[in-house]
Amino acid sequence: MIELKTPQAIEKMAVTGRFVARTLAELSGLAEVGRDVMDLELRARKLVADRGAESCYWNYAPSFGRGPFRNVICLSVNDAVLHGQPHPYLLRDGDVLSLDFAVSIDGWVADSAVTVIVGTPDEQDVRLAESTRTALDAAIAAAVPGNRIGDISAAIAKVGQGAGYRINTDFGGHGLGRTMHEDPHVANVGRPGRGLELKPGLTLALEPWWCTGSAKLRVDADGWTLRSADGSRGAHSEHTVAITEDGPRVLTALS
Repeated sequence: MIELKTPQAIEKMAVTGRFVARTLAELSGLAEVGRDVMDLELRARKLVADRGAESCYWNYAPSFGRGPFRNVICLSVNDAVLHGQPHPYLLRDGDVLSLDFAVSIDGWVADSAVTVIVGTPDEQDVRLAESTRTALDAAIAAAVPGNRIGDISAAIAKVGQGAGYRINTDFGGHGLGRTMHEDPHVANVGRPGRGLELKPGLTLALEPWWCTGSAKLRVDADGWTLRSADGSRGAHSEHTVAITEDGPRVLTALS
């Protein structure tokens, strides 16, 4: 079932979105050489608790994970591309770190992800991360009333495939609002003019992600962390976006 949100509900989601954006900005700034990944998890827990927010990840137990997720943020390093289970690891020079964070405040959810490069960046990694951000911008531009889900998916694929990356279609964007995952699914590959029509009030998490090599994934020993099958590095960008009469509104922007 798809719920079109009222303008008042979208404003509440924007409050959550600003907190998500500020948290990701702070944690990204802490991602430095020698920093333990668990420091970022613990800082995120404190920020969530101080704000009175509710983590969408803590105790989350979908069919694709092994038991409840017992952290408040996904932290994926290098070839770990999605659902990275935080664990003790000292960040190294040149590591690629993706941070994916979702919370609920007063019953309304926002979800966002960023990829940062720790220390000295490698050109290939910079291109990879920038391609996901460019694809996210293209997806947002396509999120206008009268377009369809396929227009968003096609916009993402045009950027990713155009840059030479293979795109996995097992995981993509999604609706959200009262919960983290709602209908519809938003694949990162699609055909223009196909799928659900975009109407004002629809709220979506748009999240292009891919790796420099294989589009296939393997599951880590923790039962959660998804890694590229060939060990190539991945990047992930995500915003929560509302479809409005005036065009797309990014709810997880800093300003």
